[in-house]
This record gives sequence, C-alpha cells and structure tokens, in this order.
Amino acid sequence: MNPARPIPRLLLLPLLAAFALANTASTPQRYTLDASASNVSAKVPFFGLASKTARFPRMEGLVTIVPGAPEKAVIDVTFDATAIEAPDSVTLARLRGEKFFWVEKYPTIRFTGRSLKLASATKGTVSGDLTARGVTKPATLSVTFDADPVRNAGKPISFTGTTTIDRRQFGMKSYQLIVGNKVDITLKARMLPR
Repeated sequence: MNPARPIPRLLLLPLLAAFALANTASTPQRYTLDASASNVSAKVPFFGLASKTARFPRMEGLVTIVPGAPEKAVIDVTFDATAIEAPDSVTLARLRGEKFFWVEKYPTIRFTGRSLKLASATKGTVSGDLTARGVTKPATLSVTFDADPVRNAGKPISFTGTTTIDRRQFGMKSYQLIVGNKVDITLKARMLPR
C-alpha cells in the first residue's frame, strides 16, 4: 500500500469544487414576478402644467438571469390593460377607450427584454420590445436592483425599471392639445426564485 497515493486525490478536491462552483455560477436563475408586490405606472403631462398618472396593478411575468452572462437575461412581463386605474372616471374611460389603450380589443400590454447590460452591480439597462395597442416598438428600460442580481442568485430580488415612450408611436394620437405625447413609464417588480 502506497501512502503517497491519497495526496493527488486530495489535490483534486479543490479543483472539483471550483468546477462545481463555476457550473453553478453559469446556471440560469429563473424567477417569477410577485404580482402582489409589483405594478406599472404611466405618467403623462396634462395641459403642460400638471400631469396625470395611470396605474396597471395586475401583471405577471418571468425573469431569467444568467450569472456571468447578463447579456443573456430575459424579462417577459405582461400587464392587464383592462385593470388600468386612473385618477378620475373621465380619464379612466378615455384610457380604456378606442383612442388610447382600447382594452376591449387589446387587453394586454407586454414588455419583452432580451439583454441586460450592467453598468454596476445594481444598475443597468434592459433592451427589448414594448407591445401596446397591437403595436410593437423597441424600448430600453433603465433598471436599478435592490441587490446584486448575480451575487444574490436564488434569492428574492426587487427592481425598478423606467423608460419614456411617445404615445403616438402606439397609435394614441388624440387630445394632443391637452395630453402630452411623452409618457414616463415606471415598472416596480419583485422577483421570486422558481
């Protein structure tokens, strides 16, 4: 029996552990949006003096983040347009109607992000497409995570995403003397590991 034989085996253990960690680090981390802690708001100038904000409180979605390869991240979120909330009944009726979201014909709004570029551990941008009222246009979300999504893989993570769109690009061209064309959208979402 050669007592020197176990030494090479012991040296292999750190290598195997490092390989296992590398494998885990590149494993896609999948999340489901916590609908009870997530919402979307859309703020638009009104008469050039004030603003009005509509909210979309009902949403669902999936998020996938690949540690070490954030550019492969996928964010797929669908908002229930029929559940839109507005500050008053007149605004709500208009937003639900044919000249704006036309919720009878287009009951959902969807954002699909296909690439996450991190500028720091908790800030970055997500590039993708926004579909509203049957029209799909490129959109980029500026995102801020409450914690590093790579280091905290497998734990609940919250983020805020913001973007600005031109409502006319989505066929919403009415009331231009009253309602501004630029719409500031804010998505607040909490992700739960699957």
